[in-house]
Amino acid sequence: MVVRYILGVTLGAVVTFLLFLLMQALIKSDRSPFDDQVTGKLVDFVRLQDDVDVQVRQRKPTPPPPPDEPPPDMPKPDFDTSANTTGVEIGAVNVNVDLNVGGVGGFSSDGEYLPIVKVAPVYPRRAQTRGIEGYVLLEFVVTRTGAVRDPVVIEAKPPGIFDSAAINAALKFKYKPKVVNGEPIDVAGVRNLITFELAE
Repeated sequence: MVVRYILGVTLGAVVTFLLFLLMQALIKSDRSPFDDQVTGKLVDFVRLQDDVDVQVRQRKPTPPPPPDEPPPDMPKPDFDTSANTTGVEIGAVNVNVDLNVGGVGGFSSDGEYLPIVKVAPVYPRRAQTRGIEGYVLLEFVVTRTGAVRDPVVIEAKPPGIFDSAAINAALKFKYKPKVVNGEPIDVAGVRNLITFELAE
């Protein structure tokens, strides 16, 4: 048993001495077992893509849209002057007359007013496209110069559709003024019926 203790102590001393030698060798060397780094050069690889043939597609330009259809011919509305207060039926007359009202000698004799120029109204586009027909009865004043003043819609069918076109046309009417005692005078209450009809 004593031999076993001596052998164990001797073996332990030898192992301890060898470990001291190993530690001394590691301390003397400048290499560290904890920072082992791989030495060498880094090489970067760049992968180049092959040239790709670019396909060019020829595109034809889109054709322009067809032009809009021109508006249909504007029919000329018929004038019905039967509602005229004088009872004289006169169609649309296109005569240019210079009226010279210069006082007493301007007119040779007394007489009633007479229509000289009646302008056809413009058929409203909305009514024309919808096929609407109708009439407008106007009342206005024929002035001493033969012009039309203060046109008012007395009756319209259908209401509100043709009123503006009829008034604008009436303002362009020209009359020979009424003459009393050689003097032209204003005549109020003149009525005119304008009929709006579409051509067949």
